[in-house]
Amino acid sequence: MIQQKKYFNNQEEFLNSSLLSHQVLHIALSFKEIDKEGASCLGSALANCTNLTTLDFDLSCNQIGVIGTQDLGSGLANCKNLSSLIFYLIENQIGDEGSLYLGSALANCTNLSNLALFLSSNQIGNKGLSSLISALANCTNLSNLTLDLSQNEIGDEGVIGLGSALANFTNLSNLTLYFSCNKIYDGGLSGLDFALANHTNLSNLTLDFSSNKISAIGASGLSFALANFTNLLNLTIYLSCNKIGDKYESDLCFGFKNCTNLSNLKLYFSSSQIDDECASALSYSLGNFTNLTNLELYLSYNKIGSTGASGLGSALRNFTKLTSLSLDLCSNEIGAIGASDLGTGLANCTNLSNLTIDFSGNKIGDEGVSNLCYALANCTNLSNLNLNLCSNEIADTGASGLSSGLVNCTNLSNLKLNLRGNKIGDNGGSDLLFNLANCTILSSLILYLIKNEINESQQLKLKSRCLKLKRLVVFKIYLK
Repeated sequence: MIQQKKYFNNQEEFLNSSLLSHQVLHIALSFKEIDKEGASCLGSALANCTNLTTLDFDLSCNQIGVIGTQDLGSGLANCKNLSSLIFYLIENQIGDEGSLYLGSALANCTNLSNLALFLSSNQIGNKGLSSLISALANCTNLSNLTLDLSQNEIGDEGVIGLGSALANFTNLSNLTLYFSCNKIYDGGLSGLDFALANHTNLSNLTLDFSSNKISAIGASGLSFALANFTNLLNLTIYLSCNKIGDKYESDLCFGFKNCTNLSNLKLYFSSSQIDDECASALSYSLGNFTNLTNLELYLSYNKIGSTGASGLGSALRNFTKLTSLSLDLCSNEIGAIGASDLGTGLANCTNLSNLTIDFSGNKIGDEGVSNLCYALANCTNLSNLNLNLCSNEIADTGASGLSSGLVNCTNLSNLKLNLRGNKIGDNGGSDLLFNLANCTILSSLILYLIKNEINESQQLKLKSRCLKLKRLVVFKIYLK
């Protein structure tokens, strides 16, 4: 029998509903100015939902506080049949004490197999995390666990305690940890590394430790902890705004090179002081993931030059199964040679259907953009392309070469092209539109040509030419 899902976005409607009848419940009460008294009423109502098996409860951005959390917890403790709980308490000032009450309540929900707690921006420190995770030790049936404790006050001690507690969850197949914007150093991450090494049956893993105090030592330790994760299919790591490129670069991703069954990999390493040596080491490790179908690399605002970009290009040659790729190298120093070598690597990714590239602010010039787009001609299955090439010293020759290359992408249906802040003049703009008109199945074109050198009369001609392409369902051109 299919259980009917009940949805409430009004507190009174839920309080007055047939509480005992609820089995699958979604309550959306974020930004409702609910205080501790309102939370107490909700807790009392939950205590009567004894047949509840699935609960999605959003109380983000209210004024629940410690007492309100305690009363909500008392209600949850009565829902002993819960197998799935998604609970949002973002920005509610629950602190360490509130975390303790919440954890104590969840300790009674021993049938939980799916748990997601979103507790960011709540002044939770090491003590609060320890209380919460220790209480969850009774939830031994968990197979899916998500903990969002970003923007709190957690340090090394808290993460080490988390690592120890994770050892109890032997059935985990999916784990997501969001701990960005805390006070975590290498020592804290090493405690988590040890615990992760025992969860080799994980198939999906997401770790967010961006904007902490982690260096290359911590990053390399994390990668080695994943060395035995041979069952891992989907991996996402956020380490942006740390200092992982300082030293020990060669170890950065060496550990998880054994995760050869990965099909989806997302790495967020922006603003992390990564240089050519570090990028080359990363590329070497990436070359082992030959089963990837989806790859997202975010490496913006680093110190990657042509050598590092060439290394990434070499790695891309191995990804013959890729269907989707996002590559963000914004504000690096890859130049024309780096862009050309990346293009050479992309030419091997013949199964690509979705491609997003951000090379803005890299001085790739006419040569770099022409070589990049000529290489894309080999990606004959490409249907969706998003190219951000703003501020790259591209002139008329580059605009012509770019569009000439794209004409050969015969299956291209959606194109977003950002050429803002270059040196494209009247001839380059004309060639660009003339060539794109030959992309015979293009149905969506979004084109940014702001801050170039195209005069006003030519701008009108370009718009007119595009409007004559009647096959375009979506058309936007920005010229000033």
